[in-house]
Amino acid sequence: MSDRIRALLTRRRATLLTVAVLLCLPPFYLDAFWLRIGLFSMAAAIGAIGLALLSGTAGQLSLGHAFFLAVGAYGYTWLAGDPGPGLPTALAVPLAVLMAGLAGGLFSPVAGRVKGIYLGIATLALVFLGHHVLLTAESVTGGFNGRSVPPLSLGGFTFDTGDELTVLGVPFGAEERLWFLGLALFALTWFTARGLLRSRPGRALAALRDSETAAAVMGVDVARHRSAAFVVSSMYAGLAGVLLALAFRRVVPDYFGLVLSVDYLAMIVIGGLGSVAGATAGAVFVTALPLLMTRYADQLPLVAAPGSAEGAVGPTEAARYLYGAAIVLVLLYAPDGLHGLARRARDRLRRRHTPTTTQDTVLPSPPPPAAAARPKEHTP
Repeated sequence: MSDRIRALLTRRRATLLTVAVLLCLPPFYLDAFWLRIGLFSMAAAIGAIGLALLSGTAGQLSLGHAFFLAVGAYGYTWLAGDPGPGLPTALAVPLAVLMAGLAGGLFSPVAGRVKGIYLGIATLALVFLGHHVLLTAESVTGGFNGRSVPPLSLGGFTFDTGDELTVLGVPFGAEERLWFLGLALFALTWFTARGLLRSRPGRALAALRDSETAAAVMGVDVARHRSAAFVVSSMYAGLAGVLLALAFRRVVPDYFGLVLSVDYLAMIVIGGLGSVAGATAGAVFVTALPLLMTRYADQLPLVAAPGSAEGAVGPTEAARYLYGAAIVLVLLYAPDGLHGLARRARDRLRRRHTPTTTQDTVLPSPPPPAAAARPKEHTP
């Protein structure tokens, strides 16, 4: 390994360590509102990474992502709650993720044979079907009013405010405890998704997106890889649903509607299709914007506070207008999203700070070699 590669790896490890330390600091300095924004953003990022693998890498359009989030959220609530099996919450989390993967596997034959707008319409049916089931299966879902979410408990440690906990003089409530759980789940999602993209299946999915004919000629099983991408994306969505349920502490059917699926499409488009970092940036933008506008609505022009008179633009609607405009701007001027903009800015700064080697003096070029002497030819 050359010194340059070793220095690059050392720099990356130092950067990862610095980012990890910085992400562990907010519970000690920020209040519950900002921690809640971070929790919702981490949950959205997990789901957006799964959709980015499906739509950005495999090139499959899905409008049913909210359905699989609902399967994860309600699956955990039912498995760990009463009525329900009442399983240990540490066991209910992976089982809920597997339930979402199973739901994706049941739909994967359709995903393996249908593509484009036809797959989008087919997955759209999942959202309406799931919403109907959530409203009617009251013994499992609680109906319109939803269900309370049992707090997660790992090894006797509960991610709730039941027992008092103080760390470095800071009282740790539910948001502070869930922050570190969200960080762990997000890190797991980040590294597994990046490893998948760099692996042989990830390259096969990218080949599928570029040209199915060329991928089939190279030996890629088109239907099988499409189905596998749909299952993996569903499991990521199920994990995001579990974290959302723990953060909300109550799940209701109206949250898991078509609007949520459209929000996830906006996340991956704004952040950049096929990019893990881009999906994360888009998730933070789309999730945090309406919450921030709701808090500071009285200080923003043309935005009315929640509960104001009819006809006024509320913070949620204003946020949707803003990231709708962001989608248009991204499609027109930056098709690779926020991740592409950041990469180009980083490359530009790197070129600007890279020293250019110039010679102060120009050395004279050596004279051409003398021609070999030939004996003079005498004419007769």
